[in-house]
Amino acid sequence: LGTREYMADSWYGGDGVDISAAGLRDADHPLLGAAITLADNDGIVLTGRLAVDTHPWIADHDVLGNVLLPGTGFVELALHAGGQVGCGLLEELTLQAPLVLPPEGGVQVQVAVGGADASGVRSVTVHSRADAWGQGPDGWVLHAQGALSAGGPVRTVEELSVWPPAGAVAVGVGDAYDTLLRQGYAYGPVFQGLKAAWRRGDDVFAEVELPEESWEEAGRFGLHPALLDAAMHAAIVDDSGERDGEPVLPFVWNDVTLHATGATRLRVHIGQTGSAADNNLVLNV
Repeated sequence: LGTREYMADSWYGGDGVDISAAGLRDADHPLLGAAITLADNDGIVLTGRLAVDTHPWIADHDVLGNVLLPGTGFVELALHAGGQVGCGLLEELTLQAPLVLPPEGGVQVQVAVGGADASGVRSVTVHSRADAWGQGPDGWVLHAQGALSAGGPVRTVEELSVWPPAGAVAVGVGDAYDTLLRQGYAYGPVFQGLKAAWRRGDDVFAEVELPEESWEEAGRFGLHPALLDAAMHAAIVDDSGERDGEPVLPFVWNDVTLHATGATRLRVHIGQTGSAADNNLVLNV
């Protein structure tokens, strides 16, 4: 898993509603309700609705007083959409604008995957708009766009079966979320998954885990966005247990591949490419 910084029942279905009567099929994802394959280019569009009352875990991702879908949520959406068309590699995903959930009501979401080009690469976009109908095309906001492909050979990553890794020194994480809170990141329990961390040179290793009440829900995701988000929280620790002045926020993802689904706990290895100032990270979980 690489990175450059890495519905409840929907409005379309659930409760016995037959969405196939409208020419749709089940999107088979907790953030999405329905899907349709496009006739002219073999692309696909998946739709859903997000709200704090139907997806209360997202409310735990409070940034400066706003409830945001985490960047890892866009990664999850793109990977799921790619899997529907045989594209398991998210080559790149660039976040364009935050998706803010209102205190009341919700937002409609569309994930669109285009037709394959000559090399098999497909575009992917994520848009949203407020619940109200009749807004016209200007009501839609582009939140993320990128590219998907079938991918190539699996990359070799560091073996994490020996834990903690040899030579890694434990780093305290007990005040990590107090630090983030002072910076405006009011993470609730679902996003407070960082349990332990170690450092070896420039590499950071960590354990992250979802709270037990989220384990069943995690089985419906490829990788629960809150768990992947917590994996990146380990990047805030340094040798002395102090925290950097700014929290790590994902904005561009590259070469993301999912090899297993439904995890509730992760072992994490965070490496770095380029200078520390570039904040270019390589994340393996």
